[in-house]
Amino acid sequence: MRILLIEDDPKLAASVAKNLRAESYAVDIGPDGLRGEEMAKVNEYDVILLDVLLPRQDGWVTCQHIRQAKVLTPILMLTALDDVEDKIRGLDSGADDYLVKPFHLGELLARIRSLVRRRTEVRTTIIEQFGLKLDVTVHKAWREGKEISLTAKEFALLELFMMNSGKIISRETISEHLWDMNFEPRSNVIESFVRFLRQKVDKGFKTSLIHTMRGAGYIFSDEKP
Repeated sequence: MRILLIEDDPKLAASVAKNLRAESYAVDIGPDGLRGEEMAKVNEYDVILLDVLLPRQDGWVTCQHIRQAKVLTPILMLTALDDVEDKIRGLDSGADDYLVKPFHLGELLARIRSLVRRRTEVRTTIIEQFGLKLDVTVHKAWREGKEISLTAKEFALLELFMMNSGKIISRETISEHLWDMNFEPRSNVIESFVRFLRQKVDKGFKTSLIHTMRGAGYIFSDEKP
């Protein structure tokens, strides 16, 4: 998944981004409200983490502008303000959830997972498709009861495939959700990750689940296209 973090504190932004990347999320950082708003409108994100006290434009106004632009990405507001009125103002601005600083990383990750499940209509932390089971909380995968060892990026790619089972996933969609804005689109990184993932998920099993749609992308299905 790809996350936009709009936070003006360089140390805090770097720390949060580092921890999120360790959990396989791609992270872009917007250093102020106006820049964050621009990034939210131009790029596709799965979740936006939005600080309230920002330079150039505060988080409440930024949130309003993002919603006025018809961007429906879930927004989690982050703030040191623990007043009920501030929380109400944030939610009325279009935010989906509110987290008070300082926060525990585990709670932040749980809030992010909750927002993503809410958006995709997946109501559980366990995803099961065609004998393949994925636990997004502990980042483990099994096929027909056999555990599959995956890197963080491989897990994120498999999660994307399983949450869009039966749909063609383009190369562009993969790059938008799994890599940040520094990704080089002409590289063969995506093809390499798909190949590695296919070897782990399909090798040794009768049915292949990850299929290449030449010129279109990939599809996760128990039937050959």
